[in-house]
Amino acid sequence: GAFLLLVPFGGEVSFIGKCFMAFQNMKMSGFSAGMGVFKQFGGTLNIYTWIGILTLIGLVSKHGILIVEFANQLRSQGKGITEAAIEAAGIRLRPILMTTAAMVLGAIPLVFAGGAGAISRKEIGLVIIGGMLFGTLMSLFVVPIFYTLLAPFKKANIAIKS
Repeated sequence: GAFLLLVPFGGEVSFIGKCFMAFQNMKMSGFSAGMGVFKQFGGTLNIYTWIGILTLIGLVSKHGILIVEFANQLRSQGKGITEAAIEAAGIRLRPILMTTAAMVLGAIPLVFAGGAGAISRKEIGLVIIGGMLFGTLMSLFVVPIFYTLLAPFKKANIAIKS
């Protein structure tokens, strides 16, 4: 389980130089939120909760990656670090909220499921709902803050216009 928190996933490996912080922050926030909600409602750690946690890690990491990528593009256009971070979070606000809303609304029926296997569906639904809500807040507020702290250590690629 802990191995999943430390290893970047698939095609996103090319972003490591730009957003290593986003990966680690989002993985931990999605994981901790999912486990917090899961623990609050007395769930058991099983294959369904791990599937929910993996889903969270992927989606919440992608939110952070896109904010950092947009901030880097704005910096390459000559904007300051703080201005780029705030504007990037603003630009990505609507898509992030739409993704979160779709995931949360899609998981609500799982929480209220009945019949055979209802406990497993309830657990995956709770992990996804709690993790997405907390991870979204982390994406929108914590990633820009850490970006402004860590970006001065990376040189901006300012494009020369002719």
